[in-house]
Amino acid sequence: MAAGDGTSAEDPAGSEEVADLFRAIGRMIKAARERAGMSQRELGQRVGYSEEQISSIERGRRTPQPDFLATVDELLQCGGLLALLGEDVERAKARRRVRHPEWFRDYADLEAKAVEVCFYSTLTVPGLLQTEKYARTIFTARRPLLDEDTIDQRVAARLDRQQILTRWPPPTVTAVIEESVLRRTIGGRQVQDEQMEHLVELSRLRNVEIQVLPLDCEGHAGMEGAFILLTPNGKPQVGYGEFQSVNRLITDPTDVRMLAARYGSIRGQALSPSDSRTFVEKLLGER
Repeated sequence: MAAGDGTSAEDPAGSEEVADLFRAIGRMIKAARERAGMSQRELGQRVGYSEEQISSIERGRRTPQPDFLATVDELLQCGGLLALLGEDVERAKARRRVRHPEWFRDYADLEAKAVEVCFYSTLTVPGLLQTEKYARTIFTARRPLLDEDTIDQRVAARLDRQQILTRWPPPTVTAVIEESVLRRTIGGRQVQDEQMEHLVELSRLRNVEIQVLPLDCEGHAGMEGAFILLTPNGKPQVGYGEFQSVNRLITDPTDVRMLAARYGSIRGQALSPSDSRTFVEKLLGER
């Protein structure tokens, strides 16, 4: 299950102009970083981003948020040039009009305002935790086939959703991922290894806890499949599930309580966050 697989673009020409702007900003950040003798990983550690996130911004794949630009501007001593681009980014985001499909908008709106998001994943890494290459592999493998423009749009929309991980204040994000998801080489060994390295980096964020549900768990509360629980700011917790082309936003209090109880049981049966990080690092060492 991977929430948020679809988007549509109402203004292709405007979207291309915005993409050009983001690519230009990305090149400026890269030039300033290299001038400072700093790697992507080092810059990410200084600003609270992962190496993959910095790479995506430098390639114009991820929206460079105004507060990020201001922080990097000061850190890399750009004299205010990057910080000034924050207003251009805000205007560009309004012009781009990349939307989620109608069936996903309710969930996407709630997720953007969430104070807590909980994932139980059985087939793929949750969308909020995916690398660009991993997400692209999933969309490319979709049947019926998607055209390249649509794949680009959907990857960009997924990466944009991930901005909530580094906003302030950030939501609490927990994820229980089946061990089989980590052992399945989606996109090939390199893509899968980069994805697992990304999970290790994300697990070090104060607001993110990632747990692995081992294959040798003889019975667990997640037998009925993957789901998401999220708590929007000031609103009751809701659930969300997808199966093939069927999706459902779950708002009935009784059903949501059942999912919450189920999720608590699954977390109790999974490895602890620290043991899970060690487990993922061990898997990487074996490859």
